[in-house]
Amino acid sequence: MNHSQLAAIEAITPEFLPRVLALNTAHATELSLLDAAGLSALVDEAFLALRIGDVEAFLIAFDQHAAYESPNFNWFRERYPRFVYVDRIAVAASARGRGHARRLYEHLFDRARDRGHDVVTCEVNAEPPNPASDAFYAALGFEPVGEAAIHGGAKSVRYFERQL
Repeated sequence: MNHSQLAAIEAITPEFLPRVLALNTAHATELSLLDAAGLSALVDEAFLALRIGDVEAFLIAFDQHAAYESPNFNWFRERYPRFVYVDRIAVAASARGRGHARRLYEHLFDRARDRGHDVVTCEVNAEPPNPASDAFYAALGFEPVGEAAIHGGAKSVRYFERQL
């Protein structure tokens, strides 16, 4: 598939929220469950809230100014004066292998640089393990910077950064 045939990366607008919510729900183990109001609040607060095509994939990211209370986001806020944090990204099973996640991250890196950021952060589940995400983030140049047990120790995560 050549570049001109790739579905456009566009903002998540209200008419796409139901499809984003459905994709998030399909990946709730990795992302955490949201309801419609919660998703709408995230999109409204986001540094970037992006989708590819008819929600073949989506990404929601915040910067350090976000009014967002998440233990993972707060881990970075306590340690970084300025950053962009990827809260969630998902690719529909029917769209896997097309490079959507990489394209969304490259778009995010460009927008973050454009707005004066020099680091993008994220977390990956350590327990339950997520080896596919580990490999993906390593290939994108993310480096581990910490780890934590969250949700009362029911889950553990590793924190990553990528310098821009």
